[in-house]
Amino acid sequence: MADKHIDEISGVETTGHEWDGIRELNNPMPRWWVYTFYATILWGIGYAIAYPSWPLLTEATKGVLGYSSRAEVSAELAAARAAQAGNMERIASRTVEEIIADPQLQQFAIAAGASAFKVNCAQCHGSGAAGAEGFPNLNDDDWLWGGDPEALYQTIAHGVRHAGDDETRISEMPSFTDMLTQDELRQTAAYVVSLTSAPSDAALVEPGKQLFADNCASCHGVDATGSREFGAPNLADAIWLKGSGEQAIIEQMKAPKHGVMPAWLPRIGDSTVKQLAVFVHSLGGGE
Repeated sequence: MADKHIDEISGVETTGHEWDGIRELNNPMPRWWVYTFYATILWGIGYAIAYPSWPLLTEATKGVLGYSSRAEVSAELAAARAAQAGNMERIASRTVEEIIADPQLQQFAIAAGASAFKVNCAQCHGSGAAGAEGFPNLNDDDWLWGGDPEALYQTIAHGVRHAGDDETRISEMPSFTDMLTQDELRQTAAYVVSLTSAPSDAALVEPGKQLFADNCASCHGVDATGSREFGAPNLADAIWLKGSGEQAIIEQMKAPKHGVMPAWLPRIGDSTVKQLAVFVHSLGGGE
């Protein structure tokens, strides 16, 4: 066995490791560190005995304390359901308007509806309900089918153009390609734009107004403020769902875009639909 190497400066034995002429001193660890290390080993052994820790083929060791995080969560969920049971029964037996009239029940429904909205509605309407491209903003007061509590319930429950639901909202704008020439489409678009801003050519507005009265007023109204009976939008408020500007209006007249909203009643149940209606109504745009 080779003689142990002693560092000339410190007089301490080295470990025998050397790298690029540098040797490692074989200094013992401080006692407090060693004792702490031993304590962590003892603590780990005690924890493994007291709590579930060692995985087996189909489960883990139970631990002498019998603790289970799953059982704890299940108990907390059961307690939460028991606390909610009374409110859920009241929601199930009342209309949306009656829920809103009860401040305590309204607050509960808003909180529950906000959670349901994030799970079921935020994908299209956004987490803040401000809408995405082609999907309506639920914070403003522009409603195709009405923004009162019962109207909101009807729309959420039965959807819009949802196949298989006889009570779904139905509206369909026809294509005007075969009815109007390209020049007439431009004139109509110029008139619609003139209701909220300046058109590209003011000379097109007057003939466009007549074309609008002949072809569009039956759904959108003589004053272009829309009709909820047909789900026809208000064209005089500068709020646009499918795109604004003359070219976007022309494209909508040529190839109308028809959105679809699912019927949520069979998916999430009557009580959750009511909670969603109360929540959406509370956003500020509800009537």
